[in-house]
Amino acid sequence: MFQIRQVVEMEAFRDETRRWLEQSCPPSMRTPPADGDDGVWGGKKTPPTDPDARAWLERMVERGYTAPTWPQEYGGGGLNEQQATILREEMQRLGCRAPLKSMGIWMLGPVMMKYATEEQKREHLPRIARGEVRWCQGYSEPDAGSDLAGLRTRAVLDGDSYVVDGRKIWTSHAHLSDWMFCLVRTDPDVPKHQGISFLLIDMETPGISTRPIRLISGASPFCETLFEGVRVPARNIVGALNHGWEVAKAVLEHERTLISAMRDARSNEGDTMADVARAYGALSDPLTRDRIAELEIDLLANRLTMQRASTGAVSSVLKLYGTEVSKRRYELMVSMMGYRGLGWSGDEFDAKEIHRTRSWLRSRASSIEGGTSEIQLNIIAKRVLGLPE
Repeated sequence: MFQIRQVVEMEAFRDETRRWLEQSCPPSMRTPPADGDDGVWGGKKTPPTDPDARAWLERMVERGYTAPTWPQEYGGGGLNEQQATILREEMQRLGCRAPLKSMGIWMLGPVMMKYATEEQKREHLPRIARGEVRWCQGYSEPDAGSDLAGLRTRAVLDGDSYVVDGRKIWTSHAHLSDWMFCLVRTDPDVPKHQGISFLLIDMETPGISTRPIRLISGASPFCETLFEGVRVPARNIVGALNHGWEVAKAVLEHERTLISAMRDARSNEGDTMADVARAYGALSDPLTRDRIAELEIDLLANRLTMQRASTGAVSSVLKLYGTEVSKRRYELMVSMMGYRGLGWSGDEFDAKEIHRTRSWLRSRASSIEGGTSEIQLNIIAKRVLGLPE
């Protein structure tokens, strides 16, 4: 009887959710974004400018659906996992765009639920869910990329504040962000995985500067961030002092799952692989058809695995496979396009061809960000398979 009642309740929730979405999501928010439209990230520096996008965000915020599984007291929807899955499915069915993109929701929020004080949760989580604050991640440094625990950015206690000096690199959207969750060294006299703390930093604090980094794709989402005598309240440390590595690893687990999901989402954008092959006369080749079929099966397998997997060390499996299959997808795409797959600019190539070429280049970074594929293999060997050193 309990299972029957649960099924009935979930179907009633689905019907109510479907009706609400059909009434609330503006028609323009049910179409794929135009090239160059990166969606709504919120925050003080990048609020939504499109009236429909702003209305869609406000309606979702009102129901807590930007963070559907968060508790309502922190700005979430209070949904269970089954209800959240139904919400995602109904949004996909209708073609609804995500109302808000947020590293605060995807990565920081879930970790704060576990490690933050109640005061920290109530200060930051509702603003994240409402899209009022945009967050960036201060992890990698010029001399501490894959060896993240080798970071050198220091935080020295001075009264009730920490004074931060150092620099971070590849800080996505630092120049557009309001706050940063940052790894700092608070004890230099212990082994490198110890003595690290997880610190929340207001990007308007004096002494912080950012320098955008131009990429080969032509975009500049990454920055170098410099800290010179930056004073941060001591109460902004999340988790225990000098035990930030534990918090950092939890964030990385969410990040790696996210990267795999984002790569998978991009595989559903625009034309299918068969469409591309047909447009460039490659579909008649049986080897090409075989490669397309193999790729589509692998993408589907990855998608189904993500639906049933949880966070933890298994996130490295998702990140490794998701990013590698994404690279294969773009490699196949540009190879089917022939020389037109190398178009960078000019009237000879159309906008879609140029976008594909630049996306191909961007896909290479996916196997580096969030920990390289080699790092993921090490984690899988040690923490998933339990292999000896």
